[in-house]
Amino acid sequence: MKSYSSDKIRNVALVGHGGSGKTTFVEAILNQTGVTGRMGKVEDGNTVSDYDKMEHEKGYSINSSIIPVEWKDTKINFIDTPGFFDFVGEVNAAMRAAEVAAILVDAAQGVQVGTEQAWKACEKYGKPRIVILNDKGTGDVDAAIASLKDKFGTGITPLSWPLGEVDDDLMEAIASSDEELMEKYFEGEEFTEDEIKKGLKGGIADGSIVPVCKTPFKIGEPADAILDFIVGVCPSPADVDTVDPAGKPAAFVFKTIADPFVGKISVLKVASGKINSGAELQNERAGKAEKLGKLMVLRGNKQEDIDAGEAGDIVAVAKLQTALSGDTLAEKGSDISYDELDLPSPVLYQAIEAADKKQEDKVFSGLARLREEDPSFVIERNAETRQTLLGGQGEQQLNIIKDKLKDRFGVEVQTIPQKIAYRETIRGNSDVQGKHKKQTGGAGQYGDVHIKFSPCEADFEFEETLFGGSIPKNYVPAIEKGLIESMERGPLAGCKVQGVHANLYDGSYHDVDSNEMAFKIAASLAFKKGIVEANPILLEPIMHLEITVPDDNMGDIMGDMNKRRGRILGSEPLASGEQKIMAEAPQAELFDYAITVRSMTQGRGSYEMTFERYDQVPGNIAEKIIADHKAEEEAN
Repeated sequence: MKSYSSDKIRNVALVGHGGSGKTTFVEAILNQTGVTGRMGKVEDGNTVSDYDKMEHEKGYSINSSIIPVEWKDTKINFIDTPGFFDFVGEVNAAMRAAEVAAILVDAAQGVQVGTEQAWKACEKYGKPRIVILNDKGTGDVDAAIASLKDKFGTGITPLSWPLGEVDDDLMEAIASSDEELMEKYFEGEEFTEDEIKKGLKGGIADGSIVPVCKTPFKIGEPADAILDFIVGVCPSPADVDTVDPAGKPAAFVFKTIADPFVGKISVLKVASGKINSGAELQNERAGKAEKLGKLMVLRGNKQEDIDAGEAGDIVAVAKLQTALSGDTLAEKGSDISYDELDLPSPVLYQAIEAADKKQEDKVFSGLARLREEDPSFVIERNAETRQTLLGGQGEQQLNIIKDKLKDRFGVEVQTIPQKIAYRETIRGNSDVQGKHKKQTGGAGQYGDVHIKFSPCEADFEFEETLFGGSIPKNYVPAIEKGLIESMERGPLAGCKVQGVHANLYDGSYHDVDSNEMAFKIAASLAFKKGIVEANPILLEPIMHLEITVPDDNMGDIMGDMNKRRGRILGSEPLASGEQKIMAEAPQAELFDYAITVRSMTQGRGSYEMTFERYDQVPGNIAEKIIADHKAEEEAN
């Protein structure tokens, strides 16, 4: 494939509801441009963009795929993205690489949840958009267009391509995009074809016009009109200020592929200058130089070597040593750096462990490799519960990760009940003695402390009010250390202790047998006795939630929150017509919340969750937690 200048490139992210026809549209385009001799089918597992083994088995897109085609001296890089919300990280990355988004809409379904999500993504990233109707033979094109207008407003502009007779509505929208055209419009003058294209291009670029191809895409029919439309009026990299053809060589890594044969492949959007095969660029994050091998153009899982990539183009390179998705590669000393990828925060966590304990290292190595490919999931180790947590956007994504782990690395993980990092504290006061005395012949051990325990706001406070030399000062640090170490495990359920003030006010020592270890042990004995006598209670983490839902779902969401021992703090209307609900609830009641919100809102709802504080666990629940802990201790 030859090299193309920035003005002769179009980068188009294909987005939309799952099953709206994005992958099938790509097959039609490949057939139209002569790349393939026949169209593959999703159900047959032979499409170019869904090339992953897992995609063949599942029957839907999991990864975004780069599909370049050449049309009338222009290169169009289509980025086919997954339609399911669990893989929104792939959509976000595609939005960073594209100058325009094409929203595929099933003409028989009209606006669906995935259509709304795609529209929101375009709004979030400020991307111009076009709508392509997929007519599977049972659709009502006029009804689909009406649903688009009803949902997204007057910017929705139906048109045919090539442009025939332009109706008044479209003419007014075109005129509104340019002052000269507006003046000409009000004077009643006719627009030339070039002026119409200019106005249309300007309106698409600033978002005031969202054209809907009135002649829908149909399987088996030529797609040349849509290709002409994309080339004719969609913005090129040269039209946006995020690409600099005259600048120093620089690129942004927006995707990483773990190829089983080639190894790691980094997919780059060239954002500045021209990048040549064999060039040496600096990884700004890692602070290390990367020697590029041969540049490639990807088309699904096929690779074609090229000599260079111009600003605005999408290229790939294999086996970079330090590069990860989100990295900037630039000439050393150029000070060019691009924003990192916008990755969604995990909303669903699962506790996992290796099915075979002997393969733990292989499990974590495999997860690390998979995370290079999909940085939208996380692996976290909870130090308090000693559990490994796999976090992502939903069950679908987490199940795919576990399936890939088995398929690619031959190891399995199993999901186990997730534990809560409960805490313990005290509500009363106590005054206790901790005495450690041991005599076994020769030098013995002796430590004796008197400590008062009381509640406090801080995690731990230590006070020393000794008098009369009852304990030498050099033993005080060991006593404090003994208390701090003891706070790692409380008397109720073995949880970390917090909110304790300890006042060391008296004690005794032995000239020969006293030492730091003896006083450390004495302090731990005092702690165990003192906490039990100071009315210990169990605490649970309380989370703050901001839940965004359609207005129609507010009642269901609020009712469900009450069932989760939650509390509604308030709500506010959003400009999008949705409602934001502020609430708080115990973490123990929220493990499945991502699944519930998605189910209740048909995928339209979302939420963010952060830790707020620790509160006392209700008595009946605390009793069960303590009983379960004791049973586990006895079993072990």
